[in-house]
Amino acid sequence: MAILIPASFGRLTVPSRAQVKLRVSASANQRTIRRDSVDWVKETSSFFEEDKRPIMLFDGVCNLCNGGVKFVRDHDRNRSIRFEALQSEAGKKLLMRSGRAPDDISSVVLVENDRSYIKSEAVLKIMKYIDLPFPQLAFFIQFAPLFVRDFLYENVANNRYAMFGRSDSCEI
Repeated sequence: MAILIPASFGRLTVPSRAQVKLRVSASANQRTIRRDSVDWVKETSSFFEEDKRPIMLFDGVCNLCNGGVKFVRDHDRNRSIRFEALQSEAGKKLLMRSGRAPDDISSVVLVENDRSYIKSEAVLKIMKYIDLPFPQLAFFIQFAPLFVRDFLYENVANNRYAMFGRSDSCEI
């Protein structure tokens, strides 16, 4: 059985998730768009005015996440990535800029001036910024389907405290 999709059914372009929340109602044909009261892209633009480097948001009390930050720092000779804990005030604002809840610590997030990445996409993008051989490794990993990469990411992320423990405070 084949499903035919009309040629006119193109890619749906929606403004930034940080600016617009899309709520799909029970009716498949009816969509309601509700605007946030704050433009988080504009609200956080000062983070990128003088320093254009992306910001890696991480769980500041997670031992695995802190180890990941140390790993990235050790392999980023050009210092091309900045770091911020998800639990900090700046981290919460950047989460909202990325279209996520301010208390969502379920994923590493890489925030660039014009875009944000989460889960496995964030990890791959971070790998592209650090020293060899990680950009090349990221190139090959990107060919794995996103749902497979995110499934693996989520399994580790959901069990990170049990597997690696947690700290009382952010070590960075």
